[in-house]
Amino acid sequence: MNPIGIKVSSSLLDVMQDGREFESLIGYQYNNLDILGEIRRSISEIQAVRGNPIVCYVSNVVHNNINNSIDGTDELPFTEMISSVPNENKEIDIVLVTPGGSANQVNSFVNVLRPRFDKVNFIVLNMAMSAGTIFIMSGDEIIMSSQSKFGPIDPQIPNKEGRFVPAQSILVALEGIRIRGEEKLKQNKQPDWTDIQLLKNMDARDIGLAQSASKYSIDMVKDFLIKYKFRSWNKHSSTGKIVEEQEKIERANEIANLLCSHSNWKSHGHAINRDIAWNVCKLKITHSESIEGLDRAMRRMWAMFYWLFENTAIVKIFVSNNYCIIRNAAPINIPLKQARR
Repeated sequence: MNPIGIKVSSSLLDVMQDGREFESLIGYQYNNLDILGEIRRSISEIQAVRGNPIVCYVSNVVHNNINNSIDGTDELPFTEMISSVPNENKEIDIVLVTPGGSANQVNSFVNVLRPRFDKVNFIVLNMAMSAGTIFIMSGDEIIMSSQSKFGPIDPQIPNKEGRFVPAQSILVALEGIRIRGEEKLKQNKQPDWTDIQLLKNMDARDIGLAQSASKYSIDMVKDFLIKYKFRSWNKHSSTGKIVEEQEKIERANEIANLLCSHSNWKSHGHAINRDIAWNVCKLKITHSESIEGLDRAMRRMWAMFYWLFENTAIVKIFVSNNYCIIRNAAPINIPLKQARR
């Protein structure tokens, strides 16, 4: 028997209420929950609005201390998922949620996508941070809701203790020491003792790695923006004037350097919403509300994923209408129907 007051359902989507999508899932006991069926129903809601094939690369960003980042283990499932999209489709929408990870792996993803599709669009359900930000910069269109965010692309590098620190924080500290030291020398004074000690404790390897990793991220974003995001930017919206190629290069360079600026964002985890993306970064973002039915479908999908991440051991999901790999950290503790393909 069910406890008093506990309602029973076999579907998350069926009990969702508009505007209270996640809250409405609480208080139910779910029997024979078909996870794959629910995800694919949610995909169909977005696909009905967009008209493009949908693939989902979604990581569990609800729980900490799990291997949810973009890494080399994603190469094969991502490639297979993209290969499963019918050949006649030349445009694709990627539903993305990720805390970040390997920029090298992102480059591999883009190399899989771009020869295959004429247009690649990203739907950011919740977050696409760090390397995820680099990934969405390779899109022709970036779609965000009011709760979506991306983040700075300053890479994280291991220090001597093995802890990961923002590469840009090392370079900012080094630049500060240089500026203060030069000012002291102009005054015929010795640099501050504290700065001298800091400089002595800086590892040349860390500095070199910070410089090369930062340049790699900046160059990748700049290249993606010029090749893909800006290729349909032909006229200035304010003046109607033709956009010259050099303007695209300069704008891409500005955005890439800004996104990698530790001085500007202060924290690697700084959330950049769609308003900041436009007002500060001058990056065009499609608002989900501007496409009828899409914002609701995105809210429903994110509420579903959030509930699954809270209540199961799912770590990462690669899924489309033709493909499915669901990675778990441990056996799932709730009753589930056998996943159907």
